[in-house]
Amino acid sequence: QVQLVESGGGLVQAGGSLRLSCAASGRTFSSYAMGWFRQAPGKEREFVAAISWSGGSTYYADSVKGRFTISRDNAKNTVYLQMNSLKPEDTAVYYCAADLTGAGMDYWGKGTLVTVSS
Repeated sequence: QVQLVESGGGLVQAGGSLRLSCAASGRTFSSYAMGWFRQAPGKEREFVAAISWSGGSTYYADSVKGRFTISRDNAKNTVYLQMNSLKPEDTAVYYCAADLTGAGMDYWGKGTLVTVSS
């Protein structure tokens, strides 16, 4: 079992920055990949970014590439999402997730709301 708790969401103006954090507990954090997803009002949840267990590989959705950076600190059991040059269309609830098996995300956090005003 893995517990995930997101933090760092809030209200920011377009062009601003936020850093999301996701604290994990329950299993050896350095043994599994992590990801960030988001769900905007009235839309389906979508992939944002992912990072391998070591942090050596990262993946991004085209919509955030060059603006968002995913990273992890295995000593702190935490994954981060640095979001720069935010746009109103980035407004969503952001969820972190853990992939323990390589077959998709097995555990999800409850999400943190990011609102970008124009």
